[in-house]
Amino acid sequence: MIDLRILTHPSCELHEMGAGHPEQPARVRSVAQAIMGSGIVHTLESAPQVSHAQLLRVHPQSYLDLIAQTSPSTGYAALDADTTMNPHSLKAAMHAAGAAVAAVAWVMAGDEAANPRRAFCNIRPPGHHALPAASMGFCIFANVAIAAKHALATCGADRVAIVDFDVHHGNGTEACVADDPRIRLYSTFQHPYYPHSGIPSSADNVVNVPLAWGSGGKDVRAAFVETILPDLNQFAPDLVIISAGFDAHRDDPLAGLNFVDEDYSWMTQQLVAIANTHARGRIVSCLEGGYHLTALASSVTAHLQALSTL
Repeated sequence: MIDLRILTHPSCELHEMGAGHPEQPARVRSVAQAIMGSGIVHTLESAPQVSHAQLLRVHPQSYLDLIAQTSPSTGYAALDADTTMNPHSLKAAMHAAGAAVAAVAWVMAGDEAANPRRAFCNIRPPGHHALPAASMGFCIFANVAIAAKHALATCGADRVAIVDFDVHHGNGTEACVADDPRIRLYSTFQHPYYPHSGIPSSADNVVNVPLAWGSGGKDVRAAFVETILPDLNQFAPDLVIISAGFDAHRDDPLAGLNFVDEDYSWMTQQLVAIANTHARGRIVSCLEGGYHLTALASSVTAHLQALSTL
């Protein structure tokens, strides 16, 4: 039996960046409704805020000051061309990063003899484009990088694997963890495409596998079998963190890959096997992209069904 927790926070639905913006509150609502309708879990847990010290492991004080100063009391304030804050955005970002940290702390605290612990964070704003000192691509804080650094600093982890299957290259995560040999980042993404990075990989601890426009399940499975899974087995992580973006789905309006629900299930099954072999089953998954609400809901359900099995 698997112990699976779902972490979220009401502020993640209050953060919004204007009418028509694809990174909209309905994303987390559709995911929550799908989770509760699936019967995989029966409760959604409220996430705490990330602490100042936890943020400082990734982001400099000058950036944290900028975010606080930009946060508006009314209306909107732009951080960059794609990322805007409303009065609830800072709180949402604090809870999004806090969910990832809390999930890692809970997963790592599990008894070795007990059931494997896994968690999914239904959060926004997402995080994998957030640079150490700059917002980018709808992202404010680098949620999974913050969680990985927390696992290493306080939870007893020695080797953390981050696997990012969002359609966009996780350039922010890469910038935050590059050259840290305790972390190994694996990223599949459409290339060439926003943010026009990832080729070549920036550091020895980063494994980037670009996928051409139109690639589908056969292509990402080959990337896993030929490149990612052998390297993961050699790295032997004691924690797996997933940057779970679902915008590579064939129905998603923002990109050009052709994944289906079964592909997300298959990738998750492979990562479950890695975690079972090396990490006592410990996995934390954090929502990144996914902008077709129906496809997002069904993809997350497939992901969680795989995540909740041995």
